[in-house]
Amino acid sequence: MAMAKLVLVLAFFFIQSLTTSLTLPLQATATKSFVSPIQKDRSTLQYIITAYLQTPLRQAKLLVDLGASFTWVNCDDKYFHSTTYKHIPCDYPLADLLGQPACLVNCVDPPGPNCANNSCLLSPVNPIKPIDFTRSDPIATALLDYLALPELINGSSQVGPLEKIRNFIFSCGHTSYLKGLARGVVGLAGFGRSNISIPVQITPHFFAICLSGSKSQPGVAFFGSKGPYYFSPGIDLSSSLTYTPLIVNPVGKDSGPDNKIASPEYYIELTSVKVNNKVVQFNQSLLAITSENGFGGTTISTVAPYTKLESSIYKAVTRAFLKAAASSTYNLTKTTTKPVKPFGVCYPASDIKITKMGPVVPTIDLVLHNKDVVWKIFGSNSMVRIVKKGGVDVWCLAFVDGGARTTVRDSTWIGSPSVVIGGHQLEDNMLQFDLESKKLGFSSSILSKGTTCSNFKFSTKKI
Repeated sequence: MAMAKLVLVLAFFFIQSLTTSLTLPLQATATKSFVSPIQKDRSTLQYIITAYLQTPLRQAKLLVDLGASFTWVNCDDKYFHSTTYKHIPCDYPLADLLGQPACLVNCVDPPGPNCANNSCLLSPVNPIKPIDFTRSDPIATALLDYLALPELINGSSQVGPLEKIRNFIFSCGHTSYLKGLARGVVGLAGFGRSNISIPVQITPHFFAICLSGSKSQPGVAFFGSKGPYYFSPGIDLSSSLTYTPLIVNPVGKDSGPDNKIASPEYYIELTSVKVNNKVVQFNQSLLAITSENGFGGTTISTVAPYTKLESSIYKAVTRAFLKAAASSTYNLTKTTTKPVKPFGVCYPASDIKITKMGPVVPTIDLVLHNKDVVWKIFGSNSMVRIVKKGGVDVWCLAFVDGGARTTVRDSTWIGSPSVVIGGHQLEDNMLQFDLESKKLGFSSSILSKGTTCSNFKFSTKKI
């Protein structure tokens, strides 16, 4: 929190020192809250937020990444034509807080968003398809410009007009960076632990997401609001959250042998897994983060479509699930046809009963920092239906094998999580990230409360 305030103070003095300042009058304040839809792209299973950038304002669809430090946008000529963008000079105080890998001293291309002398550089990342830096520049210019989102008004129950937020920090990118991203997406929205993530720059206290399980209707992101969060029919989801600490992995993916850098991902303390109320037996040490290389632990991800479990954990959980599903309570037999990749356990759809909580299957419990703090995963989040040509119609356990601990990443130095809670498991769950108190509020499935994440009512006006 103190660092976030420092960023804002230094940013203010830095902007005041520019000879040509931004002149539009509106600027976000700590008392305002904002909201934006999050739509799931069905072909890629990616979650896309709608924001507005530039002058004049232009809609930008951005991949939501809870593990990214900052936002980047394709600045090639086909997209970026803002009249108010500013580069960040390398010798200004704000530059030190960006953690930029380099400074562009002399630009050989024509001046523009992607090119300016003595300008700070950042290194964008595409979490879906790694950028080929043998064909693209590994770094891009950092910019300041306007970001606009709809304001949340009247006790977090109504959506107001677009509100401009000045001096938003982000990075340029190139068209080549967009490979693997959903059609129409022009960049990435960084929601991670960082002084320049979208949530911290907008209002550095709270943000919340509710990803929709609907095939057509969007979910929602809240910025700066602690609640209430009203969803039809008049249900305040902030009143029924359970809290667990957000913890830090001191050795993130950008670390090296002589330079440990904390991960921008959000970690929580998973202590055990239960299937049908029975504890699953596996090596519990995998759930702890090793301080030497950052291996282990549990993260929350919006770019992993399904929860990934380290191989030994995956095998133990699937064995326990198969055993519980075969009991007289469920009487389910695994399909004899070849499993549908990437899943390993599937059942004929005709054998599965459906309730408001989804398929009737054994419940999976994630037991967190306290034995009484449990994230319950019902059938709506544990199973996914797969229908294919040739008569394939199955429900599959929506957990995937994340590989053995030593092979999850190519690097032998930098570790990775043992458990990554993916998008399918997050759908129709309310998640509140309290950045001030460093804790996560979670609801488990809100289907049990008679609502869904698609039941937040945006204005009928196009936003």
